[in-house]
Amino acid sequence: MELAKSRGTNFTEAIGDTYGKLLQNSSYRYFALVLGAPVNLFTLLVHRVRKAGDIYTSVQRETRQELLTSGLQEQLQSEFAEQLHSKVRFFGQQASVAELDSQAGQLAAERFEKIAAERLDSRLREKGLARSTFISTFQALLRHPWFLLLSIIPGFPLYLLIFLYSSPYLKYIFERLVMTVFVIFGVAVLVFTILYISPFDPAVNILGQTATDAQITEFNRVYGLDQPYLMQLWDNVKGIAMFDLGKSFAGNEDIVTAIGRKFPVTLELTLLSMLMAIVIAIPIGIISATKPNSWFDYTFMLIALIGLSIPSFWQGLVFILGFSIKLQWLPATFSPNNWLTLIMPVVVLGTGLTAAIARMTRASTLEVIHEDYIITATAKGLSKRKVLLKHAVRNALIPIVTVIGLQFGGMLGGAAVTEKVFNISGLGSYIVDKQFIPDIPAIMGGVVYTAITISLINATIDILYAFVDPRIRSKMKQY
Repeated sequence: MELAKSRGTNFTEAIGDTYGKLLQNSSYRYFALVLGAPVNLFTLLVHRVRKAGDIYTSVQRETRQELLTSGLQEQLQSEFAEQLHSKVRFFGQQASVAELDSQAGQLAAERFEKIAAERLDSRLREKGLARSTFISTFQALLRHPWFLLLSIIPGFPLYLLIFLYSSPYLKYIFERLVMTVFVIFGVAVLVFTILYISPFDPAVNILGQTATDAQITEFNRVYGLDQPYLMQLWDNVKGIAMFDLGKSFAGNEDIVTAIGRKFPVTLELTLLSMLMAIVIAIPIGIISATKPNSWFDYTFMLIALIGLSIPSFWQGLVFILGFSIKLQWLPATFSPNNWLTLIMPVVVLGTGLTAAIARMTRASTLEVIHEDYIITATAKGLSKRKVLLKHAVRNALIPIVTVIGLQFGGMLGGAAVTEKVFNISGLGSYIVDKQFIPDIPAIMGGVVYTAITISLINATIDILYAFVDPRIRSKMKQY
C-alpha cells in the first residue's frame, strides 16, 4: 500500500515537474496555456485561494513591512540617485533631476524586491515552510483522484502535450511534425499567391477569346474567382485540409479524385528510382572509398559524373530510340498493366540520384575511415569488414541520408519531364498541363500534396538522424 502511494506521488510530481519545464519553454508555453485552459483556470483559482490563506502570504507581508519600516527603499533610492548624479557629472552629460530621480526610483524598487525575496526565502527555510506556487498547487491537485478523473476529458490535450514533452524522442518527433505543418501552410500560401497575381485569366483561357463579359462574369462567380484574395486563399487552404478542392476549371473533374488517381503513379516511379539508386550507389561508393585512386574508383566516379551531367529528357529520348525503336526490347510508352514499361522511366529518373548518392557515399566514407577511432578499432584486431560496416559506414550515414532526402524531394517534384517523355499520366504531367490555364484548385492540390509528401519524407529523415547519430540523441536529452 505504501509502495503504491509512493509511486503515485512520484508520478504526480513527475507530471508537475514536466509541466513546470514546459511553461518555462517559450515555444510551448502558449500551447500549454491554451490547450489546458479549463485545467489551468481551475488550478489558478485554487492557487489564489490557497495563497491568500496560507502562512506564506503573512510572512511575505511581514517581511515587506519590516523592510519598508526600516527605510531600506528610501536608502536605496538615495544611493542610486547619488551614483547617477556622479556618473552624469563625470561624463559631462545633460540630464534633468526629475529624470535621474525616476531612474533611481526604478532601480531602487528592483533592488528592494530582490532583497525582499531573499529575506522571505531565508525566513521560510527557518520555519520549514515551502513557497506555494502554481506548479506546486497543480501537483497537489493531481494527488486527488477526483481531480485527475474529472480533468481527463477537458485537460486531455494538455496531458498529451505533457506526455510528449516528457520523452525526448516524442518531443523531437512532435517538433518536426509541427514544423512540417508550417512548411505545408507556407507552400500553400506562396503557390496560391503566385497563381493569384499571374497575368493568365482562367475564364478567357477556358471559354475562349469569343466569350462575352456575361459568360466570364458567370464563370468567375461559379468558381469564386470574384471573391477577395483572402477569401479565396481561405477557401483553398480549407479545401486542402479537408481533402475537398472541388472541381477543376477544365474538365470539371473532382480534383481530389484526379490527384488520388495520378499521385500513386508518380510516387511509385520515384520510390522505385530511389530504391534502385540506394542499392547500386551505396556499395559502389563504399568500395570506391576503400580503394581510392584505383582504376575502379576512377571508372565509377567518372560514370557518376556523367550521370549527374546527363539531362533526363535527353536520356529518355535516347533510351526510347535505342531500346524501343531499334532493339524493340522495351515499350516506349507507359502502361499500368505492363511492368516492363517502368524500367526505362525508373532508370532515367534514378540516374542522377544514383550518381549523387555514390559520390556522397565515397566522400563521406573516405573522410570517416581516416578518423582516430577507426585506427583504434583496427589496432584492437577487429577485421577490416567489421570495422568498415560497424564503425565507418554507420558514422558516414548522416550526409548520405541527407542527400537521399533532398534528392527524393527533387525527384518527386521533377518527375514531370520523365513523365512527359514516356507519356506517363502522373501528378507531375498533370500539374504541367494545368498551369497554363491556370487551373488554380488543381495546381494547388497537386503542388501542396507533393509538398506534404516531401515534408513528411524530410521529417522522417530528421527522425532517423536521432537513431543514426548518438550526438543528436545526447542533445535531445538536454532540452
